[in-house]
Amino acid sequence: MAIRNRLAEMHDEITAWRRDFHEHPELLFDVHRTAGVVAEKLAEFGCDEVVTGIGQTGVVGIIRGKSDASGRTLGLRADMDALPIVEETGLDYASKTPGKMHACGHDGHTAMLLGAAKYLAETRNFDGSVALIFQPAEEGGGGGREMVNEGMLDRFGIDEVYGLHNWPGHEVGSFAIRAGQFFAATDLFEVTLTGRGAHAAKPNEGIDTTVVAAQIVLGLQTIASRNLDPVKQLVVSVTSFETSSTAFNVIPERVFLKGTVRSMDADTHDMVEIRLKDIITHTAAAYGVKAEIDYTRNYPSMVNSERETAYAAEAARRVSGACAEAELTMGGEDFSFMLNARPGAYILMGNGDTAMVHQPDYNFNDDAIPSGCSWWVEMVEGRLPLK
Repeated sequence: MAIRNRLAEMHDEITAWRRDFHEHPELLFDVHRTAGVVAEKLAEFGCDEVVTGIGQTGVVGIIRGKSDASGRTLGLRADMDALPIVEETGLDYASKTPGKMHACGHDGHTAMLLGAAKYLAETRNFDGSVALIFQPAEEGGGGGREMVNEGMLDRFGIDEVYGLHNWPGHEVGSFAIRAGQFFAATDLFEVTLTGRGAHAAKPNEGIDTTVVAAQIVLGLQTIASRNLDPVKQLVVSVTSFETSSTAFNVIPERVFLKGTVRSMDADTHDMVEIRLKDIITHTAAAYGVKAEIDYTRNYPSMVNSERETAYAAEAARRVSGACAEAELTMGGEDFSFMLNARPGAYILMGNGDTAMVHQPDYNFNDDAIPSGCSWWVEMVEGRLPLK
């Protein structure tokens, strides 16, 4: 393995940063403490520029190499936000904020990019510039979209962008990537069904929204099984089912549904929205129920560009000796907004035999830190070599 000696020396220091972030999780765009620590450290490392407030609370640090003959800038992105989950790890550095935890490893991503930043600011063994992108609100808020829409890529002249995510169930410090489509497009829907409440003993006097909602939940599953080519990918999930009543003997007037739609290709993306609305509207109408639907196209499918994927895989091989072919995933990732605007690639790094992300007992594996930091450095020195 080609772990940089300096990064190995910094392992304990970077681990301490990571555990500090873990103790102080913040959600969506409200990452003021995290962004403040990031900006302070980037300035301390000697970054040539440190700009805050991009995409509300995003931070970008610029490091210029020993030469700028190439005139090129490489963008490296880490996400900073946590999740609204009650932590159950029992760690001595567990979340100090009830109901919030770093259950996806963004604390590790941020710490590793800071470690790479410190190394790159010390060595500057590259030709061009590096833009260190610390993004808020990956977990549903679209922070990547906000940073792109504010002109970040043009402002700093970023030519290529690269991202990294830890992946439980794979050997610590190993890597996997795929060219082309990688992560799914993710949409959100909320539904309010309004009928007529009644006493449970006299259902004939009401319009039972619970029964209608149950029919809709089952009906939505036919989109993937009966409307989609079986060789294509689609997941429609109703993830929340609530009624306006908590009593045993009351048929509720209203039911509220929430869920997600995950798809890969544009035709499926369009089809599923139409079918979902038709099934909900017509099923509700058949029973005399009013349906209100709020459908949001959230994150587009994430697509790795071919050439940049090859560069990322080669950097991974220099670090770990190998890089596996990753499988398609129906998870969503708002790095897709950056990849829609610039060529680049997103790679997965093994987190070992840990709980899966988004679970209350998950924890980022600190043993992976040297590999992640080294991959960032290999990307920079490989794509911006000094002549």
